[in-house]
Amino acid sequence: MIASIRGILIAVAADHVVVETGGIGWMIYAPRPVIAALGDIGATVRLFTCLLVREDSLTLYGFETVEQRQLFETLLSVTGVGPQAALNLLSSGTIDELRLAIATGDVTRLARTPRIGRKIAERLVLELKGKINVKGLPTGTAVTPAVAAVNAELNEALIGMGFTDAEAAAAIAALPSDAPLDLEARLRLALRYFGTP
Repeated sequence: MIASIRGILIAVAADHVVVETGGIGWMIYAPRPVIAALGDIGATVRLFTCLLVREDSLTLYGFETVEQRQLFETLLSVTGVGPQAALNLLSSGTIDELRLAIATGDVTRLARTPRIGRKIAERLVLELKGKINVKGLPTGTAVTPAVAAVNAELNEALIGMGFTDAEAAAAIAALPSDAPLDLEARLRLALRYFGTP
């Protein structure tokens, strides 16, 4: 197993980078935010890697943190989620936002990710809901279907008001556990997160 690579960044593409170490250039696929954060060609970089061995290929995937790599591996354990779909999920927001979407059963948010339809989004929630730990939401904390449904509506409302997926997810995550199930009341609380009266 190649656990990490440290070397010189010699090429950057939309979905991968090439890192040279010891005279060898390693092609490493990575989530878009990781690629964007690596810096300029010639910079010394370090990626935590996962090597996937298939019949016809050996492919390296790179991540900013060990935690991010572990989440990638967890996503691959779900039937129907391949490496590209897992990278797309990790590109759709922070790992905490992704964990929150899975833990709260936010199928709508997950299904908007390229290569993740509603069926796979539902499978992600079904298979990983109890296995994903979210800051402030201990593993195994149950989110009722009613809360998940109103949070999905709230997410849509916030996006309709011009907030990004990431901002909407962060505002929903910040809602108090005793927040009412009423959409209007939850929307008011979410807007306070942004400092909007």
